Amino acid sequence: MEIGIYTFGELTSDAVTPEQRLADLIEEIELADTLGLDVFAVGEHHRPDFAVSAPAVVLGTAAGRTENIRLSSAVSVLSSDDPVRVFQQFSTLDLLSHGRAEIMAGRGSFIESFPLFGYDLDDYDELFSEKLELLLRIRESERVTWSGRHRAPIDDLPVYPRPVQDPLPVWVAVGGSPESAIRAGALGLPLALAIIGGMPERFAPVAEIHRRAAEEMGHARPAMSINSHGFIAETSQAAADEAYPAYAAMMNRIGRERGWPPMSREGFDATRTLRGANLVGSPQEVIEKILFQHEIFGHDRFLMQMSVGTLPHASIMRSIELLATEVAPVVRRELASTVAERSGAM
Repeated sequence: MEIGIYTFGELTSDAVTPEQRLADLIEEIELADTLGLDVFAVGEHHRPDFAVSAPAVVLGTAAGRTENIRLSSAVSVLSSDDPVRVFQQFSTLDLLSHGRAEIMAGRGSFIESFPLFGYDLDDYDELFSEKLELLLRIRESERVTWSGRHRAPIDDLPVYPRPVQDPLPVWVAVGGSPESAIRAGALGLPLALAIIGGMPERFAPVAEIHRRAAEEMGHARPAMSINSHGFIAETSQAAADEAYPAYAAMMNRIGRERGWPPMSREGFDATRTLRGANLVGSPQEVIEKILFQHEIFGHDRFLMQMSVGTLPHASIMRSIELLATEVAPVVRRELASTVAERSGAM
């Protein structure tokens, strides 16, 4: 299993400036690379409580300071962007990183980008479907002919630069929508499934229909990533005590916009149980939870969002260290042992 991190560069504290948050973020990516994590993904938002609106720029900076870690968006809000520019940006990143770039495409969990770039929210799903089609067309061919409703047509024009990887990896990120999972599977695309609330097993049907749709269209089994909130400290209590205030501040801020009830400490602790959504705890607790979820999904990748709300940079760096040095080796060893046992039984 690939194990890594994703972030949106949260800015929920006035004590941290956007300049400092981005400097800290580059250090976090460097540490994850040095310690052997597989992926670091950076999301796109257009709000004052997030520092990143241009993931490719951040990842391009990281490319020059890392050697092995894969660099992905999380997500690129394709619905309100131009697929030609998205491809060009990540193709350039792929060249700079010597073949380590990925695009995680999604419709976005916030709506600010739609009016900002002149799109109608009534076209929310159609925009994503049409632009994903164009992105994949560009990926498969240097010269492109295409037409649709929401962008000017392209008549046999080339798109440069071309990436090192052929094809440039494109994942589809979903929050549990069966229709989105079916679309990704039918296209043979890997799925990044965000589980940030509820019991993980409730999402098992989404994983199943993604794989079934791929099989029905004649594709090989596509990869799957589980993306969840989490934070690791030496003890369970220390992890919870540090993560809760920042987590509650962020979720309650968003909740006031969306009509969610306030989060209590009791509710937060409930999410930390084995069948809860959050992976907040000691290294052993996080190991057990990743392995428990792997029994449900059989996924190929796990990404943790540690900075839900603004936590001290030193705490995030320590959490990354624990993920890389204490969690990842055990998870990989346990899963490799399981595969070997099943192969022997066959």
